[in-house]
Amino acid sequence: MQKLIEGIHKFRKNELGNYSELFCRLSNDGQNPHTLFITCCDSRVLAELITHSQPGDLFVVKNVGNIVPPADASGSVNSTAAAIEFATETLGVSDIVVCGHSLCGAMSTLLYGLPSTHAMPHLQQWLEIAAPVRNIIERNYTHLIDQEARITAAAEENILFALENLHTYPAVQKRLNSGTLRLHGWFFKIATAEMFAYDYVTQQFQSIEQQIC
Repeated sequence: MQKLIEGIHKFRKNELGNYSELFCRLSNDGQNPHTLFITCCDSRVLAELITHSQPGDLFVVKNVGNIVPPADASGSVNSTAAAIEFATETLGVSDIVVCGHSLCGAMSTLLYGLPSTHAMPHLQQWLEIAAPVRNIIERNYTHLIDQEARITAAAEENILFALENLHTYPAVQKRLNSGTLRLHGWFFKIATAEMFAYDYVTQQFQSIEQQIC
């Protein structure tokens, strides 16, 4: 906690001057983010840092495993739906990014389970939403023996699963039909800080630096 407090003091002393006008404008005018960014709550994945974004640019949702439940999920397993609806209906974002990452603990747990000594019923219930991803890995990726390679494959398939589930939200589908919303699947490789985007033509994740926006 002391490190956080010291960080606040350093920010206000050394950097606030660079942002004071921006924060004042955001306070007066409200937020107008251009992108809903759904990513994992892994502490190594910072949406604003890796996209070089400013306050007010991104509406960020972080959850375990960057899972997007289908729209008909209810109760405690679908709090993410509130953010999806708010971002598309109220904020009017033009893009939704689902960003998974390498070495994802959620995907590892999805595939290999938790140690029996750990009682985490909420985590287990949450990860079971992505059970179809586990089924795909078990069915289509038997050739992958290396555990890290299987986790990477699961992370990528989970991104595609999330994109499919986004289509089940009426607010999202309405915007897609009107041509005012775009969906993107990204994969962040922690070791090299590389970003890969899913290409719907090649059906592969390709370096985002090779793509022309």
